[in-house]
Amino acid sequence: MSPAPKTIERFILPQLETALFDSPAVLVHGPRQCGKTTVARAIAHKHGYEYLTFDDDDIRATAEADPIGFVERRASQTVLDEVQRVPGLLTSVKASIDRDRTPGRFLLTGSSNVLLLPALSDSLAGRLALQRLHPFSQDEILGVRSDFLARLFEGEFLGGQVNRLGAELAERVVDGGYPAALARPLPRRRAAWYRDYIETIVQKDIREMARIGSLDAIPKLVAMAAGQTARLVNVTDLASPFQITRQTIREYLTLLQRLFLIDELPPWHGNHLSRLVKTPKLHIGDTGLAAAVLGIDAVTLWSERTLLGQLTETFVYQELRRQASWAEDDLRFHHYRDRDGMEVDIVLERGYGQLAGIEVKAAATVSAGDFRGLRKLKSVSGDRFRVGVVLYDGTMAGSFGDGMFAVPIRQLFGEAEIGDDLPRRQTMEDAADAKEADEAKAEGGSMSLEKFRRRLAGG
Repeated sequence: MSPAPKTIERFILPQLETALFDSPAVLVHGPRQCGKTTVARAIAHKHGYEYLTFDDDDIRATAEADPIGFVERRASQTVLDEVQRVPGLLTSVKASIDRDRTPGRFLLTGSSNVLLLPALSDSLAGRLALQRLHPFSQDEILGVRSDFLARLFEGEFLGGQVNRLGAELAERVVDGGYPAALARPLPRRRAAWYRDYIETIVQKDIREMARIGSLDAIPKLVAMAAGQTARLVNVTDLASPFQITRQTIREYLTLLQRLFLIDELPPWHGNHLSRLVKTPKLHIGDTGLAAAVLGIDAVTLWSERTLLGQLTETFVYQELRRQASWAEDDLRFHHYRDRDGMEVDIVLERGYGQLAGIEVKAAATVSAGDFRGLRKLKSVSGDRFRVGVVLYDGTMAGSFGDGMFAVPIRQLFGEAEIGDDLPRRQTMEDAADAKEADEAKAEGGSMSLEKFRRRLAGG
């Protein structure tokens, strides 16, 4: 067997291998080009699985013609890549599992969210373990794992001073996390990859999944969603530029969710709390994708403070989701808003209802007023509330009393825990060495993105 290709470590792999040890089938699902095939091939190489992809026309045609026979002919351990392209096959997989529940028989990957297809997800309940794979997290880009989520619920944050992200915050937001985009050295080429990605999704996946009369509306809707990221879902506003009904736009949004292009963050609500807003919050699936469809680069974003605030909130939300995908604890994500306008950007719920609230600011300073929503959440959730945090682009963590903390956004990332052992990403304005800053600027990105590309190339 040929040697495994050079890859960047995906921190979800231990959880995936554990799931294969105790479940007859595991489905790794996430957006196209986030790295599912690379992960599946790594598992196949390491554990001797047969590997088949339904992106291959001949293999797909064979499975569609005789799904029962196709499954019966498989090896004892098989990877079926991009299984959403043969939806009828899952019924045959289910029947095969019912006959033989030996753990680790099937590793499936899919670019469509089966949880949004009730009939399919119900039929696989108890037979299939689900693992969500996201684009790269900041920790995976730098190869350093963070324990921020574990420290969050204990209210334990790193002491000492860290460097502000500054303009690098905009760079990280615009870079996004898709592996193929990050491998490109120039920002304009990364943006082109994201735009081509949307076009591919429209012409390939959406055509296969749904009959849509106005395919050209989908890229425009993605751009509209990017502009409204980190805001409450407002179907009327999203529908306003189109000659399409609100119901049709609602269906299109569901389709974008199935493809992991957007998330709808549900509201948190406690018992007997009638004054809560029950509208979900919209988040674009990746901020690099958002920046590309909005046509903005890091310099422009840094100057557009309102949009920077929105995209920073989404960036933090998606980073937390990515870290949660490999965390030991069961974490659920919500937002909080009441009819008086008090809100908390992100509410994390752990285990039997322990809550942590997070507000996100792109600013370098924090005031007591920034904790008003968190204090309201604490008052309505009672003993379930563990900690409230304002993540901001500052240099020091500090207590604001009563379980409330201001914490630098940089503490989200494992690089903050390593300290001086790992050269930190620097903004152009903060680079200590002018020559190094000039070189990073010439290469078209932050210095650690260049380190990432060298790791990807095996250098």
